[in-house]
Amino acid sequence: MYNQIDSNKRNTVLLIGIFLVVIIFLGWFFSYQFNNQLILVIAVIIAVSQAFISYYYSDKITLAISGAHEVKHNENPQLYHIVENLCITAGLPVPKIYIIDDSAPNAFATGRDPKHAVICVTRGLLDKLNKTELEGVISHELSHIGNFDIRLMTITVVLVGIVSLLSDWFLRWSWWGDSRRRDDNSQLGGILALVAIILVILSPIIAQLIKLAISRKREFLADASGALLTRYPDGLANALEKIARDHEPLEAANKATAHLYIENPFKEGEKRSVSWFVNLFNTHPPVEERIKKLRAIIGK
Repeated sequence: MYNQIDSNKRNTVLLIGIFLVVIIFLGWFFSYQFNNQLILVIAVIIAVSQAFISYYYSDKITLAISGAHEVKHNENPQLYHIVENLCITAGLPVPKIYIIDDSAPNAFATGRDPKHAVICVTRGLLDKLNKTELEGVISHELSHIGNFDIRLMTITVVLVGIVSLLSDWFLRWSWWGDSRRRDDNSQLGGILALVAIILVILSPIIAQLIKLAISRKREFLADASGALLTRYPDGLANALEKIARDHEPLEAANKATAHLYIENPFKEGEKRSVSWFVNLFNTHPPVEERIKKLRAIIGK
């Protein structure tokens, strides 16, 4: 587990580095293509500023776009006691607790480290799960916090969005801007224009695949860590079954934050294809597979 935590910390630095390189490279390429160094300067400024913002403020951005509000101890003491007791067991600081007023059952954790962490649950989760199932979900989210998954997953929300926005901007510039001409027949200019279009199309796709791959791997690890924390894998397995059976989509969710939730908040395609290619684009591993692994822990 400690090796995984160290790995997540290294992957965070690596991920930010990769996105910075991609953004700056796109800026350099298009500044060369359009013979305008201002594009590179703008790309560098955007890359650095957004990396800073995503590291320190991505949790606040995520909570804001999710419509979550903080809940105090006197507003829901039972939820607070569950979180506090599990934090004592896990040796973690008690995170802030937020609630989304939505009847669809779901939850996520966010923040840059355990000292600046947040657990967010929906009203539907509190209404539809019993205490042991709720403990299973909270232990899963606390595992994301303890494993430093939250830093890695939350940062991708902002960074992937930046790559997508820049790619869209560069694509529009490719169509409407004047490209650099070097030869009389403009052959080189045409080739570079084609390369530019390919780059802006592939960049957001690759960024999205990186985000989804990270998300699926972290869910399996958090399931196992959560079961270890409560010593009761059935609680989380039963919770996942109830959440999966509930077909109500979470209205507060969007594509940028979907990978943060414990289960797919859109409730689309409940029976997922076994095709490896189709599964590349899923935000979560199949819930049946997750439940099967949890049941295997207790020999069911």
